[in-house]
Amino acid sequence: MSSKKILILLGAPGSGKGTQAARLARELEIPHISTGDLFRENIKDQTELGIKAQAFMNKGNLVPDELVLDMLFDRVSRADCRKGYILDGFPRRISQADAFEQRLQPKEEVLALNLLVPDEKIVQRLTGRLTCLSCGSVFHEVYKPPQVNGVCDQCGGELYERPDDSEEVVRQRLVVYQEETQPLIDYYKKLGVLVSIDGVKAPELVFAQLVSVVKEADRLST
Repeated sequence: MSSKKILILLGAPGSGKGTQAARLARELEIPHISTGDLFRENIKDQTELGIKAQAFMNKGNLVPDELVLDMLFDRVSRADCRKGYILDGFPRRISQADAFEQRLQPKEEVLALNLLVPDEKIVQRLTGRLTCLSCGSVFHEVYKPPQVNGVCDQCGGELYERPDDSEEVVRQRLVVYQEETQPLIDYYKKLGVLVSIDGVKAPELVFAQLVSVVKEADRLST
């Protein structure tokens, strides 16, 4: 990539966003940065920013956007981000997107990639997961069924459905996602930097399209 490209991945739980972000990071040789990982790293290392974040969390309060951004820009100032980076899980709100845009340098360009997967497909993907009580192996009633119903192929342990994999919980997560993310989709669409990708296709095809979109955007910016 000849210009510094910042990729923001948008997509509902179960859209394949995490998998595609990891593949893109390897293909483009830029880091995949998760804000959740940043919090854990700073708190574990007891950095100044981590100590501040922990103080808010200990009181049950949300960490302020300014502190999240300080943590993020501290991370992206490292040498491995010189060509760009991929953001997953940030921004979550318009206020964060605005504050992020204001901190960017003139040569840094944002490209928002939105993985489109219908709700019913998401429900199908996320429900039906079966986890082994003994060894933690994961199966799926449709996509990866065990050889014997209710029995783990690996250790013979009992398989169960986790509470957060129930259809009711998955549908509620989708409602929350739509409420949080739709304004962001509109925000990046107005900036002219949003590209939506059909996330229902085979993962290899989705990945190929994502790479094509990124490389075309890079070509146009040079």
